[in-house]
Amino acid sequence: MFHFIWVLIIGAVIGAIAGAITKTAYGWIGNIVAGIVGSWLGESLLGSWGPSVAGMAIFPSLIGAVILVFIASLVFRGMAKR
Repeated sequence: MFHFIWVLIIGAVIGAIAGAITKTAYGWIGNIVAGIVGSWLGESLLGSWGPSVAGMAIFPSLIGAVILVFIASLVFRGMAKR
């Protein structure tokens, strides 16, 4: 149970940092989703190197979350123009 809470907290922090880097905001739920999915994406593409917290390698997770948030912002911006 505590591991799940840590995953949510670390996912939210990673998602918030990714949102700050890309200058987009999706709220706390969006940050958590971006952090967790971005962590999976980053570790799938780059491996699990560097320090890890709650089972997430920080640097690949952050890179994956930035990529995910950037792509999501492009998709949502494109949908809003229609």
